[in-house]
Amino acid sequence: MLNDNGGIVPTPANQRSRIRVIDLETGGNGPNDVCEIGWQDVVLGHDGKWRVDEERGSLLINPGRPISPDAMAIHHIVDAEVAAAPFWKDVASTVLRPDGGAIALAAHRAAFEQRYCSPRLTGGATWICTWKCALRIWPQLPRFSNQMLRYLRMPEGLVHRLGLPAHRAMPDAYVTAHHLRDMLNVSTVEQLVKWSAEPGLLPRVPSGTERGKGWDQLDVAALQLFARDRDTDLRFSAQTELRRRDDSEMIAVEEGEQGTLL
Repeated sequence: MLNDNGGIVPTPANQRSRIRVIDLETGGNGPNDVCEIGWQDVVLGHDGKWRVDEERGSLLINPGRPISPDAMAIHHIVDAEVAAAPFWKDVASTVLRPDGGAIALAAHRAAFEQRYCSPRLTGGATWICTWKCALRIWPQLPRFSNQMLRYLRMPEGLVHRLGLPAHRAMPDAYVTAHHLRDMLNVSTVEQLVKWSAEPGLLPRVPSGTERGKGWDQLDVAALQLFARDRDTDLRFSAQTELRRRDDSEMIAVEEGEQGTLL
């Protein structure tokens, strides 16, 4: 959990050693439409390195109403499979609040999972979004979806068959866990949590006439236009570049003044 100053509240040693990666499949867009949850733990070893643990699994969930054809076409879970499964509110906490606790929950594009995993169900857990963190750690990559990162990066130790089929909860959580492990071994939990709490910092303009350009290649007028965009990530990325330029100009002015004085 985070304290009022944005820092992580100290937790017992067993909690500090585990982050639970989760993935949800849903039957529609309702608040209880979860039809599967998968999980995969990432743990801190005695050598100080994070690793993907053997603790993983999945549960089918009864969404309480028919699964939409659009959803079935993605994950191929059908109504007959979930008819006898438990409801989301009855089983969610058993996965989201594991015995022994966890320092955080993680997911790729975690905002989607957070729509269903309310603080009441998670116990107010801290979240890490591996999509937002990938934008920061591997900005040179061309795309950042969970499966594209899998094949662009080819994470060490990822067993191909365990990550299949794609768009099922446990295989997707398993793949995400390998990205998270590698992020934790080059950064810190605190840094990943901080990035995850902010909008996504896009390394390039994703669409339009400026598509593919780095933000440092745009003129001020273009940046100011993006800085007013309805998309939160676009706004944040353009505003970050504008602040960077303001800071650089201020440093240049200060250095010039210092040189004059000397």
